Amino acid sequence: MADARSSSTASRARGRPREFDVDEALGKAARVFRARGYHAASINDLTEAMELASGSVYKAFKDKRTVFMATFDREGAVRGEKLQRILDGAKTGRDRIREAIIFYAESSCGIEGKLGCLVVGSATELSTFDAEVAQRVTAALDKCETLMVDLIRQGQADGSVPATLDSEVTGRLLLCLLQGMRVVGKTGRSRKEMTAVADTAMKLID
Repeated sequence: MADARSSSTASRARGRPREFDVDEALGKAARVFRARGYHAASINDLTEAMELASGSVYKAFKDKRTVFMATFDREGAVRGEKLQRILDGAKTGRDRIREAIIFYAESSCGIEGKLGCLVVGSATELSTFDAEVAQRVTAALDKCETLMVDLIRQGQADGSVPATLDSEVTGRLLLCLLQGMRVVGKTGRSRKEMTAVADTAMKLID
């Protein structure tokens, strides 16, 4: 009798969605969405990468779109915090601009580059048909552009960037450069190639 009860308890435990670290799971999901895109990423792909049973995923996120939205928000926050820590260590506005461009260059080469960018991928795949995704993509791009404009103005204030430079137009130009680097990175560019792009980009603020 005891064995039967033990077997029944074990069976219920196996069928019950297990607890998991949501942040860690979303980090794994991000790699799937970045590599495959939204439509090509199946629930099976996601559950396998997240190392979760489908029941756990559906209980926590309801459906694939909800997983994607949570992943998008999480990736933006993680990358934003990482970049901010790097910028905090730079002395001048010009140095911060270079660090930001190098940050994108590092994300646009090798294996990391081939995985691609959620913002760029979402902009081309989903934003035309999904208003909520479009809002998130627009907000992410606006945030990046605002950052570059702010860094240019910091450089102008400390004398490391020419005061005659149009901060808004140049900030928008850098936005296009940074997002373009993420697209080109999907083709498997080397670190040397993308760093060279960063070096040349700095001439835009001379």
